[in-house]
Amino acid sequence: MQSSWAIGYGLAALVNYLVQDVAGYDWRAVFFVGVAPALFAFWVRRHVEEPKVWRASRATASRVSIGQALLAPGLGVTAAVTLMNACTMFAWWGFNLWVPSYLTSPGVGLSSASMNGFIIAMNAGMWFGYVTFGYISDALGRKRTYVGYLVMAAICVLGYAWTSHAATLLVLGPVTAFFATGYFSGFGAVTAELYPTAVRATAQGFTYNMGRIASAAAPWIVGGLTTTHGFSAALSITAAAYALAAVFWIFIPETAGREIT
Repeated sequence: MQSSWAIGYGLAALVNYLVQDVAGYDWRAVFFVGVAPALFAFWVRRHVEEPKVWRASRATASRVSIGQALLAPGLGVTAAVTLMNACTMFAWWGFNLWVPSYLTSPGVGLSSASMNGFIIAMNAGMWFGYVTFGYISDALGRKRTYVGYLVMAAICVLGYAWTSHAATLLVLGPVTAFFATGYFSGFGAVTAELYPTAVRATAQGFTYNMGRIASAAAPWIVGGLTTTHGFSAALSITAAAYALAAVFWIFIPETAGREIT
């Protein structure tokens, strides 16, 4: 399921190319096209059933508070998961939101059409990162795989930020996207294995969306640093965020093989 994000992101780049570069419309038309797949959500809500373990828990369990949900594996674990995710969210949005501008900046000098091609290539690597994470984490464990992806993401993003050669960026882009996005496949698995069914949705919503709040600052911070220090230095901040996310895994237990309760 997570790998569908890469497919959608790649299709968005293709739509951007067709609408702006081929048809000659502006960004508003690109946004309008984006309304169409959102309608698919109505079909999903109607036809996708809730899992049996959730329905059983719903029938017997009493309502739980947010505090009970966050304390389920221990407050320290929940804090570590939340901070880890906040760092990855900050890094992802700070990096990916500015990649198109970086590629079309005078330092790299790609045209808008070429930039879209580079983004599509990156999303091919992103898709493989999403899909392979599950297999690797089943073999090596959640923690080891997650940390490995984050450390490699920090290294690759740093290399990407300080490279202006177009051919090198074309090759490095998919590799960077593989590691700097693929770990998201593990977040749902880790939190599902950390929290019991009765509190899972609440805990996952908190630990994930607190990261969303942190990521809201990323475009502004990276953009501000770009104007004062340039793209390379600004994007390096996101590499540091990936590295910090890996550090928080010291406090998150291994969950591979745990039975969902």
